[in-house]
Amino acid sequence: MSGTTENTFLPEPHTPEPHAHGNHTHGEVQGRKAGVVIASTRAAAGIYEDETGPVIIDWLTEHGFEAYPAMVVPDGEPVGAAIRALLTQHPAVVITSGGTGLSPDDRTPDVTLPLLDREIPGIMEAIRRAGAAKTPLAVLSRGYAGAAGRTFIINLPGSPKGVMDGLAVLDPVIGHLCDQLEGRNGH
Repeated sequence: MSGTTENTFLPEPHTPEPHAHGNHTHGEVQGRKAGVVIASTRAAAGIYEDETGPVIIDWLTEHGFEAYPAMVVPDGEPVGAAIRALLTQHPAVVITSGGTGLSPDDRTPDVTLPLLDREIPGIMEAIRRAGAAKTPLAVLSRGYAGAAGRTFIINLPGSPKGVMDGLAVLDPVIGHLCDQLEGRNGH
């Protein structure tokens, strides 16, 4: 990757349609960009189709973000490289899915943590708590949430249900979270 901030690796983000329900209650995120990284060696190899990327992209678009297409990469260091590539575009949000468990190749948290300036542990605590109400295995997720500059990065599990649980926790706070990272203090 070159030292420039222009990245031909990333296509233009999808611009959402105007919200069908008028003003939404999720915080003002219109015009903010977002990236998605899917950590799955098998999906990256074409063995099966990723199921979590579309869920995340739909959620981001529904909330007014301009979402880059999901980047499906093998587990491990390619996840870190994909996050770093997205960070050159200065998105408001980067959401990863997969690679948060205990298998030897589950390294998403390990490649994410060095990119964070500050952790936001309450978000992951709430996600684990919400998931544990449905399955005891939710407590095994090692994901992080935090800020890299003005970008919010979060590691969600690799299952569609785990992703939906995580997005439900983000739903009421994402607009305010982005405002605060951008230096807008709403109180």
